[in-house]
Amino acid sequence: MAHAPSMIHEPKSPVPAVLAVVARGDRVLLVRRANPPDAGCWGFPGGHIEWGETTQAAAVRELQEETGVRALPGDVLTVLEVITPVERGRQHHFVLIAVRCQWVAGEGVANDDAFDVGWFSPQEITDIGATASVDVERLARMALALDEP
Repeated sequence: MAHAPSMIHEPKSPVPAVLAVVARGDRVLLVRRANPPDAGCWGFPGGHIEWGETTQAAAVRELQEETGVRALPGDVLTVLEVITPVERGRQHHFVLIAVRCQWVAGEGVANDDAFDVGWFSPQEITDIGATASVDVERLARMALALDEP
């Protein structure tokens, strides 16, 4: 008897997630993602919001899990909507809440779903080009502008 092909379960609505935008001096903390979407690309640490968790708590938790960096949560910088093209029968739809976080401690170590971690200036983000996720440079400039006198 032939088996029916397995179906990939797709959410019926967008998935809310957070990005932890941490600035220190003239640089922001980025991770090189290990998992889709954006596997291999540089972006802000982040992920799903757990049930009953605030966006600020989710941002600092994801930051700690992915990089070991500790930070205090701040205000929401902006909200992004990301809808990926269908690839291999799968499409992603995220509503990303970018939370500005204040660095407390840690240089950053690739943990969880990150290949690498680094502190980047906006110019260095420009220089890495297509290996940076969408809006990374814009968010970095927004976060760094908050620190200017």
